[in-house]
Amino acid sequence: MKRFISLVLVACTFSVMLCSCKDKDSKKTNDDVSKEEQLELASTTPFEKYPERITYTLGKEISTNNSNMPAGDTYEDNAYTRYLLEKLNIQNVNEFESMGDKYNTEVSMSIAMSDIPDIMVVNNFSDVALMYKMGLLADLTESYENCASDNIKQMYESYGDELLDSVTFEGKIIAIPETNIAEGPSLLWLRKDWMDDLGLEEPSTLEDVEYIISKFIEDDSNRVGLVTNSSLCGESGYSSQYMTDIVFANFGAYPKQWIQKEDGSIVYGSIQPEAKEALRYLNSWYDKGILDRDFLFRSSSDIIGLIESGRCGSFFGPWWSTNNPLLNMVEEDKSIEWKPYLISTNDDGITVYPSTSPTNYKYVVVSKDFEHPELAWKIISVLFDYARYEDKENATELGEYDKNAVDPTARPLVINVDYKDALKISYENISGALNGEKDIEDINQLERSYAEQCQEYLDSGGGYTAQQWAAYESRITACSLIASDSVVEIDSLYFTSTTTMETSWWRLKELESNVYLRIITGQVSVDFFDKFVQEWENLGGTTILKEVEETINRNK
Repeated sequence: MKRFISLVLVACTFSVMLCSCKDKDSKKTNDDVSKEEQLELASTTPFEKYPERITYTLGKEISTNNSNMPAGDTYEDNAYTRYLLEKLNIQNVNEFESMGDKYNTEVSMSIAMSDIPDIMVVNNFSDVALMYKMGLLADLTESYENCASDNIKQMYESYGDELLDSVTFEGKIIAIPETNIAEGPSLLWLRKDWMDDLGLEEPSTLEDVEYIISKFIEDDSNRVGLVTNSSLCGESGYSSQYMTDIVFANFGAYPKQWIQKEDGSIVYGSIQPEAKEALRYLNSWYDKGILDRDFLFRSSSDIIGLIESGRCGSFFGPWWSTNNPLLNMVEEDKSIEWKPYLISTNDDGITVYPSTSPTNYKYVVVSKDFEHPELAWKIISVLFDYARYEDKENATELGEYDKNAVDPTARPLVINVDYKDALKISYENISGALNGEKDIEDINQLERSYAEQCQEYLDSGGGYTAQQWAAYESRITACSLIASDSVVEIDSLYFTSTTTMETSWWRLKELESNVYLRIITGQVSVDFFDKFVQEWENLGGTTILKEVEETINRNK
């Protein structure tokens, strides 16, 4: 009997052990399924976190002064990367870090070796096309549908179909384009403290500009005139600093733009008679020294050096010029005062400017060998949607970056994604928060950061920081000028490339640049412009004009 009981006990114990083992195996299987489900969810939604850390290699564009990040922060460990690690469980490992032309060279070398990082930003469309032709790029179509948030999709849709169509090859989205928000016309930035010392009134016309700059130079022979990039005008709607677009617009000229004239014809602005008259005017400025006589030889860093050293008190630039190149000056000496001014382009006091390209010619690409191509869209969704609009508790460090004017190159992906009219929306929200029309908690994280800085500037009694000054002068003073009813946008109609452009456009651009610069500096007479137009047409310009017209009419 005892032996029977023992056998029963042994059998029961063995049965319990079997059941226990079975339960453990069952639990392990359930855990595995759960992780798979988590991974599937993370891979097909904008904000879901990966169950295990995803590490991706990155081609990283950087900037001077460590992008103005706080001490100790790096391009792999900063507010953006820490936020993405917390939110998505992802971490970048930078395959290379470079700036400017060196970065572009690194990108070109990676392409040439058919060995690109998992993710990187390229600064021209030809690199995107080349990588697609070489079979290096992942198809981002499905991940756009799944992992671009609704807000991000609406941002792209605000530019119409053209933006995503520009990166769609054979029905596949093969890159993520940076959006180019409507920035308005260039503003004239002047040393207001110099104007006050000389008793000069604020400008509104080109004649006022010439008078003020002439007085600056007369006051100190070490000063130079208006600093200007030798490119002279932004190309095909590309907004940039140190350009003379406003001068040309005073004569109804829009170089490098494809525009429609009153008679309905489509023309290339650089070869129109109005451009000839603008060149005549700029030549007179050059002769008088109103235009920096050494502008042909100045790099962007040279121009910044002239401004920061106090040798230059005038340049045309966008609304954000407070951050670059003016921030460092004000940080070192608060007695320095720069102010933006809106310069009219006709006798009615209206300022006309051409619309900008929907993309800023920067593109995020993903390697076809990367296991998680959706990661690029998730990063964009988190940084430009979730952190800005939804996460009011955990995105505070990003807000501090905004307040301290940390350069956008601190982001893993050095692009911006926003609504086309984001600047107008932002100005209305920030100014509304300042004057009490809006609750500061109802505006997004980026706008809150700027509104707080602007309020701190107003409350400082002169004890403001350079960052507070920059926020107010850009987001309020400059943007209020751009939001003026006297600003009128005309359509620039074409931003891509035709068949003939692919082989001939470089030659025509070189010809245009050479002739423009020679006329301005007096190396040839203004009448040489007519010969230039004939040569431009004979070298393929007439064919390109027809191709552009056909494309525009077809798209209509």
